Amino acid sequence: MPHPAFTRDGTPYEPIYLVAIDPKNCLGCGRCHKVCGRGVMALKGVDEDGAFVDLDEDDDPEDVERMVMVLAQPGACIGCGACARVCTKGCQTHEPG
Repeated sequence: MPHPAFTRDGTPYEPIYLVAIDPKNCLGCGRCHKVCGRGVMALKGVDEDGAFVDLDEDDDPEDVERMVMVLAQPGACIGCGACARVCTKGCQTHEPG
C-alpha cells in the first residue's frame, strides 16, 4: 500500500494520475497541454481512418484529419489534476496511484 501524501498543512492528499485520453472525444485544443509542465501529453495527428500520424518531415500534413492529445510520458504525471480541470470534453481518465 502506498504511503499517503499530504499538503503543506498536513491535509491528506491522494494524487489522481492521468492514465488515458479518449481520442474520439478530444478536440485537440491543447488546454491540458498548456497547464501541464511535466510533458505528460503531446499533440498527434489523426488520419481519416482514425490512425495516429506522426508529423515529421516524411509525413504529408494533408493526411491529418484533426489533432488530438495523447499520453507522451505517463510516468511523469504527478496527479495534480490540472489537465482534468481545464478539459471541456471530459475525455481524460484518471486513477489513483
